Formats: sequence, structure tokens, C-alpha cells
Amino acid sequence: MDRRSFLTRAAVGGTAAAAGSVIAAPAIAQDAPKVTWRLTSSFPKSLDTIYGGAETLSRMVSEATDGNFQIQVFAGGEIVPPLEAANEVSAGNVEACHTVGYYYWGKDPSFAVAAAVPFSLSARGINAWHYHGGGIDLYNEFLAQHNLFGLPGGNTGVQMGGWFRKEINTLADMTGLKMRVGGFAGRVMEKLGVVPQQIPGGELYQALEKGTIDAAEWVGPYDDEKLGFFKVAPYYYYPGWWEGGPTVHFMFNKAAWEGLTPTYQSVLRTACQAADADMLQKYDWLNPVAIKSLVAQGTQLRPFSPEILDACFTAANEVYAEMEASNENFKKLWDSIKAFRTEYYTWAQVAEYNFDTFMMIQQNAGKL
Repeated sequence: MDRRSFLTRAAVGGTAAAAGSVIAAPAIAQDAPKVTWRLTSSFPKSLDTIYGGAETLSRMVSEATDGNFQIQVFAGGEIVPPLEAANEVSAGNVEACHTVGYYYWGKDPSFAVAAAVPFSLSARGINAWHYHGGGIDLYNEFLAQHNLFGLPGGNTGVQMGGWFRKEINTLADMTGLKMRVGGFAGRVMEKLGVVPQQIPGGELYQALEKGTIDAAEWVGPYDDEKLGFFKVAPYYYYPGWWEGGPTVHFMFNKAAWEGLTPTYQSVLRTACQAADADMLQKYDWLNPVAIKSLVAQGTQLRPFSPEILDACFTAANEVYAEMEASNENFKKLWDSIKAFRTEYYTWAQVAEYNFDTFMMIQQNAGKL
């Protein structure tokens, strides 16, 4: 073969190949269109961990798409009132939100089930149900009725039971108590004589300080310390039985979600799951330091008494029976969680529980 002829043909082929790649570029670009969305959060910027979940999502999506898919994040109240976030997304006024389903339980109690309801699942349990037990699909069957598509977008782990201006020792102490308690749990507490209040996180300190409310639950040590509750309500109760593993959701306008390319949908799913895991990891890292700091500043830790927990468990099951009898969507979601809950806690009490218990005994003995 003539060497010069071969090199000439190779050069021409290389040029053609290069030209072919240039010609193909617009096809690739078609799969990465410029998209800009607005996302409204239900949380204030001061709560960097829970609000920060939306910023984490925005950053990951931008990085994965070379900046072609931008999600602008707005704190609660900047463009939408905190507790109206999902409603505005449903109406198509905003493309996305970062919120908790139980904020909208008044529209339909089914909103709360995949987020957190009393005596449901821990964070690990609810995540197993979401990602491998069909929970995401079941919830989206319901959300589609409200022009929404949702994906898990964070979890705080089991929450604290809240801040109280006075000690709560018996059921009688609950009667007439004005308490900020989110969503579905308020329905249960009403059966015990509590007067539930739904107030955004940014307004809780003032309400406690003025005595407008007697108690408030929010999240846990890290966020609660930032909001300063310990200065106006010294008694810090645990556990938050109504939020054993609360899922924060990213909710998208259904038409906006369906209008994304398959690639962008895949990127968004992946980024949501990453943000979901990241939030729980952050809380697990930050809460141990925060709880010690709160106690050092005078916070009085108190467990809810067995009497109160038993009464709450009974009241919750009464509410569930009422909901299941009257709401088909609620029943479908709750039946699915209940079936898995039995299996999950059978397993959780074997290896996990015994390992953690042993390690706690070693810590209390000063051996860690």
C-alpha cells in the first residue's frame, strides 16, 4: 500500500469523523435544553440543614447538566407563604417546592401518610418503603390527583417531642395545652385535650415567648437550638412519636415534570435521592453536638411518660380507623406502610437494636 495515499485517506477519514462529531452535537444539545425552574421552600434560610436540602438539589442538578438545568431556590415567604408551597406548585404558579406533605393534610389526610404520621416508621424504615416497597409510586398515584409529582428530598430522623413552658407529667397536664404540632399529629392530640396550632417555623419563637402557645415541636437539637426555643421554654421532651422518620418531599408541577427530557428526569431523580440521604447524614452528624450544647445552657430533657405514650398510641389508632373507613387514598397508603411496619420492626429488634443497645451500655459505663 502506498504510504502517502494511506495517510491521505486516514486524514480525510479523521476529518470526516471529526466533522461527524460536530454535526452530531446539536442532537446532544437537544437532550440538554436550557431549563430554568423556581423552587419555593417551606423553610427559612436560617435552618441551613433542612432548607439547605433544596440548595443541595439545585447545585447537583446544575453540575450534572453543565448549567443547562437551573433551579432557583427561594426561602419560605419570599415568593410563596411557607405552608402554601405545594398549593402554588399544583396551580402551576411555581415549578417546584421543598415541603412536608403533612402541611396539607387539611386538604386530604393522604398527603401526610408518605411524610410522617404517628407511630409509623423510622427514617430507615420509611426510606426502605419509599424506594423498594413501592411507596414513591403509591404516593404519586395520589399526588397526580393534585397535579403534583413527588420524590423524597430529606429526612430528619426521629424528632424530639418539643419544647414546653411547663412540665408534662400526666395526661391531665395535656388538657387545654396550646401546642404547635404539625399536621396529622394534631388530630391525635386533640383526642387528649390538646389544642393544636399550625405555625411556620420562623414564627414559633415569638409565639412561645409571648405565651400565645404553651408548647411547640419543630425538628431536633440542631435546628431547635438555632431557633432559640430553650430561652423561652425550658422543658425538652422526647421522642417525637408523630415523626419517627419524617420525609421532606420535593414536589413538582406534574406538567412541568412531564415536560422534562428523560435525561433531565433521570438527573432530577438521582439528585433528589442524593439530597434525601445527605440531609439525614447531616442531622446525624450535627445533633449529637447540639443536644450537649442545649443541656449545657439549661435545657431540661424529659421523656414522655409511658402513660402519655400509650394514650397517644391508642388515640392514633382510633384516628386511623376513622380515616381508613372514609378515605380510600389514605387506606391504600396506610395499609402498605402497616404491612411493612410489622416486618421492619421484627428485623430491627434483632441485630440493629441489640448492637445499638450494647454500645450505649458501653458508653454509659465510660468505656467509649
